[in-house]
Amino acid sequence: MKTFTAVIEKCPDTGLYVGFVLGFPGAHSQAETMEELNENLKEVMEMLLEDGEPALEGYFVGTQNIVVG
Repeated sequence: MKTFTAVIEKCPDTGLYVGFVLGFPGAHSQAETMEELNENLKEVMEMLLEDGEPALEGYFVGTQNIVVG
């Protein structure tokens, strides 16, 4: 069992949650609820991993607060 980090935003235009898994091209989805988004992303990751683990294009490092003004 592997754990991946997803970035999740809420689209102000559609009201949908939009998520993507860092470093995996094609690993993105959207949904009306966080629970549905989690299931969608899990399904996407399972499909991507069927042929073996692809080479990651990047790795999650962390977040940073930026103070302006």
